[in-house]
Formats: sequence, structure tokens, C-alpha cells
Amino acid sequence: MSLAERLPALARFIAEHAQATQARIVHCQPLTGGAIQENWVLEVELPDGPLAGQHALVLRTDAPSRVAASHSRAEEFALLRTAHKAGVAVPEPLWLATDPAVLGKPFFLMRHVAGVAAGHKLVKDPGFPIDRAWLTQRLGQELAKIHALSPSQPDLDFLGPPSRHPARERITEYRGYLDALGAARPALEYGLAWVERHMHEPVLITLTHQDYRTGNYLVDENGLAAILDWEFAGWGDPDCDIGWFCARCWRFGAVDQEAGGIGARSDFLKAYEKASGRTVDPDRVRFWEVMAHLRWAIIALQQAERHSSAQEPSLELALTGRISDELQLEMLRLIETTDPIESGKE
Repeated sequence: MSLAERLPALARFIAEHAQATQARIVHCQPLTGGAIQENWVLEVELPDGPLAGQHALVLRTDAPSRVAASHSRAEEFALLRTAHKAGVAVPEPLWLATDPAVLGKPFFLMRHVAGVAAGHKLVKDPGFPIDRAWLTQRLGQELAKIHALSPSQPDLDFLGPPSRHPARERITEYRGYLDALGAARPALEYGLAWVERHMHEPVLITLTHQDYRTGNYLVDENGLAAILDWEFAGWGDPDCDIGWFCARCWRFGAVDQEAGGIGARSDFLKAYEKASGRTVDPDRVRFWEVMAHLRWAIIALQQAERHSSAQEPSLELALTGRISDELQLEMLRLIETTDPIESGKE
């Protein structure tokens, strides 16, 4: 049954939770850009109750291409609620539905936040009204707020106990993914061997977004509007988020702007350090940049495999697989510039 056929049930759900006599969904359309989750923007009218008036909401549910590593909608809702309470710039989470009777699958509703997320526009469009230097600092400050959340958070028990060595667990996980793909990948095997030799104990364990990058935040004419896509968040080494954000693969062609393609790495780190109260070790960040390219290269191959195996025929998945070689090359370049003496011995 399509979403259009389920709108009456959805309207009843909204009315019940908004404490209104009824809810009228006057507009409903899909939002682009969600390959793992499905997002719909709704315009809703409530005639009475504490929220009487017109509201723009976003419905978030599983897409057909959902990956096993992502959180459930209930878990992502809990993450959003915790982040919102902590003052992180996220869309306000409103109501969660785990009963399949409404849409046939779990979903949650949050307030719609207007803005632009497209990386190429944020990075390259000279006409976009944005102070990129200021945005770079705001993103550093916002990441510090996320990293202020610790494993003591009572609402995040579903994340499980934190690992004492998240880097080692990541490497084991990536090696398993690579082995499952079957074909020999010498560059990635080399990368795995390098990070295994250079991994370090975490300075501290915090909540980490694990996909904090340009393309996963919204920007409006006033600056940063919201941090999006929390489906991979978990306990980890906070430097992994910094390395992922600064990785060249997420600069959308603006390679000289090392902080997400929008600003200077130094500005991002200074703002983060001031807000977090901790000093960032550049060597640790560089390690996580190597890990970022390793991770994304393996994911790209997994996406391509979903297409080539006929599990999910998709031109988008097939094209994603083609960027793996570029990511592997950047990984090798990072290793060489980070550790030229050792890389020459390999």
C-alpha cells in the first residue's frame, strides 16, 4: 500500500498525538537525497488543540535500500531527542510510531527545517548567501556539543556499552566486509595493515555522529540550520568525526578548503577546541582521515555489489562503486604524506 493510500491513518495518528480533533494533510511529497532512509515533507493543518495551526513536518521511515548497519527509526528518534535536549542544532523530534498499522513500517515525525544540504552548492555556488568562514566555526562548535554527550546518557542504552578500543573494532569490521566481497583488493589490504599498525588508544569516548560531513547538514540564509542523518551514531573516539569531516572525499572538489570543502581546517579545529575544552592531536585526526577513505572505499564496493549481484539493480549504486578507486588512491596518498619513511619500506 502506498503512502498516499495510508494518509488517512497517518492523519489520525497526527491528530491523536497533537491532541487535536482532527488533522488535515494538505500536501505530501518525497524529499530527495535519502538513499538509506525515506523522507517525506508534509503540510499539516490542526484546527484545535495546543498545536493548532499549520505545520511543516518531515516523516522519516525506512527506504527499500536500508542497510543493516543503520539504526532503527526508534533508535534514531531517541538519538535526535537526546541531541535536541542537549542543544544540538537538529530538527525537533515530535512523535514516534512503531505500530505497523499506520504505515506498515515504523516511522517518526519531526519538524521540517528549511535549508540547503547539497554539498556542491554549499561549496561552490558563489551566489549562495552564506558566510563560509562563520559556518566552518559553527560546525566546529556544534560537533563539540555532540561530543559532550557521554555513555552515561540514560536514553541511549540501546547503543550498548562503549568499546575500549573503537579503532580496533572498526578495522576488524572493515576487514570482514572486505573478505565478504571476495575479490582481491591489494590497496585496501595495505590500508588495513597500515591503520592496524598505527591505531591508538582513544583519549576519551563520547557520542559520535559517524557521518558528520558536508551534505549532512542544512544551511539557510542565517547559517547552520540543522545537523541531519543520525542513523550511524554511536559511542566512539571523537577524533573519528573530525577526520571524517576533514577527509578530502567530502570536500566536493574544493580540496584546498580542508574543513568540509567550506573553510580552513585551522578555523574548524580552533572553534571545536574552544567549545570542547580539549586539544586536538593532528596525528590522530590524520589517522582517522585514512580510516575515512578506507571506510568509504569499502562502502562504495558494497554498494556496487548490491547492483552487480542483482540484489538491487540501481544505476546510482553502480556509479557509487566506481569512486572506490579514487578513494583508494587518496588513502595511499595520505599514508605516504603521513608516514613517508614507513610507506617506502612496504
